[in-house]
Parts: sequence; structure tokens; C-alpha cells
Amino acid sequence: MMDAGASRLEILTCLVSAAEIVAAPGAVSSILVLDEDGLLRNGASPNLPSDYLHAIDRLKPDAGVGTCAAAAATGCVVITPDFRADGKWAELRHLPLALGYLAAWSMPIRSANGAVLGTLGTYYTNLRQPTAVELDSIALLAAAAGRALDRRYNA
Repeated sequence: MMDAGASRLEILTCLVSAAEIVAAPGAVSSILVLDEDGLLRNGASPNLPSDYLHAIDRLKPDAGVGTCAAAAATGCVVITPDFRADGKWAELRHLPLALGYLAAWSMPIRSANGAVLGTLGTYYTNLRQPTAVELDSIALLAAAAGRALDRRYNA
């Protein structure tokens, strides 16, 4: 898709769709991208409602907040097997819980030089952690997203 000149949005949406195929049934995935101010913005989240995306728009990377903000801040995979039991979700847990999501995890998306460019997160309707296969698969998708974002594709 990159070589064919697809837009950044098309590429990221395809990667989100692939992440949802890897995930359990009923899960949704999302790519958030760091903007020029260092805030997380929606890159591609076709199956999350717009009001949810609006509520999380412009999150500042913070190791103590949620999964995507924490993954962007730390550069590490962040796993939340239960929103209700994780203090990082204290201020935000009402948002995914209102949609029926109980767990999530997020992987940083990196540039070729290792800089964090965004996150690839997945929300689940059951209490769970990712399997080794899911982690490996999402790591490959995050790497592809990093290449797409690193190439400075336009939306």
C-alpha cells in the first residue's frame, strides 16, 4: 500500500482492521498518533464511536494514564486486564466501560530511529490479557504503522 501511494489513513485503517482480526471476537482496535504538540490524536479507529474518540482526543502521554497514554509515555507495551482494578484508568474508565469494554492493551508505534510515533491499542469486552501470538502479531502491525508514519504520509 505504501509503494502504491495509499494515504496514511488508508494504511492505518487497514492495519487496525488486521489487528481486529487477530484480536478476540468483539474487540476493537485503534491507532493514536502523536501530533506536533506531542499529544495523541486519532490516526485510525473505524469501530470506536466518535464521542469516545472526541473524549480521548489530545491525551498527553503519561505513564499513569490508561493504556495508550502510558504506552506513548513509556515506549513499552501496557496491559490492563481489568479497567475497574487499574488505577491508571481512574479518570477515564467510565468511557470504555460505557461501551462494554472491560480490558485493553496498547503497544507503542516507533519510527526507524526508535522514537515513539503513536500507539496501537485494542479494547476487549471480557477480562483478559493478550496471548503471545497476539503480542507478536500486533508487534508486526505496529512496525508497519511505524514505517507508514515515518514516511510522512498525508491523510
